[in-house]
Amino acid sequence: MEWSEKYSKGSPPTTEEIKEYVKSSHWTDLCSFIENTYSLKPNVEYSGCSGAPGWNVKYKKGGRSLCTLYPNRGYFTCLISIGRKEAPEAELVLNSFCAYLKELYQNTKLFNGSRWLMIDVTTDEILDHVKDLVSIRANPSKK
Repeated sequence: MEWSEKYSKGSPPTTEEIKEYVKSSHWTDLCSFIENTYSLKPNVEYSGCSGAPGWNVKYKKGGRSLCTLYPNRGYFTCLISIGRKEAPEAELVLNSFCAYLKELYQNTKLFNGSRWLMIDVTTDEILDHVKDLVSIRANPSKK
């Protein structure tokens, strides 16, 4: 059963149910990284968007979205928007990224001055690069 069919708009999944559906250590790792680094809680929200309908997990800091996670079986997709402010730093580290992310970044057209990267997190390497991009979106809070 597809994710968008599993939980209807009126019945949100718990974070545990999402984790169980995804069944990927990358999911747990990224969520822990964001929650521990930025002292954030996940927001489970419903989207009727035709591109990725259903429940997703958003992390926001100071009213600004860090990323949105879309569950899939065995992996997940992470949406990160790289705007004008983040682009110079993102482009500096881009050369150290894997071919998949370099190509995705270069092929993602600007929309209102931002690149909306839909990253399929399927490997440790991609996960590490996603963490780098999240860190560019918002510097870790000082502890």
